[in-house]
Amino acid sequence: MAKKPTQEPEEEIIYVSKSELKRDAQQYHQLGVDIAQLGKKQREKLPLSAELVAAMELADKLRGKHDAYRRHLNFIAKQLRTTSNVEDLQQGLDLLLNRNNQADVLLNQVEQLRDELIAKGDEKINTLLEAHPTLERQKLRQLVRQAKKEHQAEKPGKGSKELFQLLKELILP
Repeated sequence: MAKKPTQEPEEEIIYVSKSELKRDAQQYHQLGVDIAQLGKKQREKLPLSAELVAAMELADKLRGKHDAYRRHLNFIAKQLRTTSNVEDLQQGLDLLLNRNNQADVLLNQVEQLRDELIAKGDEKINTLLEAHPTLERQKLRQLVRQAKKEHQAEKPGKGSKELFQLLKELILP
């Protein structure tokens, strides 16, 4: 009896196109550029490795030298390719960059709430107090009344600004 040679299952070869490799390289490069453009305080909030922290400090020094800065950004992209927490870095960067947009949306909501309080008066104050029982009813009514008077007299609104600040402290963390 002849023994049959045991065949190992063939490993599947995953083909990655050259253009896909280029897209990945460009994404790493853009991530490196975005991180390098952040301030030092913002970069501290990202989970950067020691090598990347050192590379970012050098990038800050090279920023005025165009070619050296470009080459160094390529080096940072190469470092990012070998980093294991690229997804965490991207998520942290997205959070930092979108924070301003989120703050603008919240400020717009506060302005809209202030305008509704001035327009509707006690009706809106009561619904706001139900949602936020820590507010002082007397102070809120006083500010709304003052803002309404200033609005009708077409004067610059000190009461409106104070009302806005009160609502901003309530809504924004």
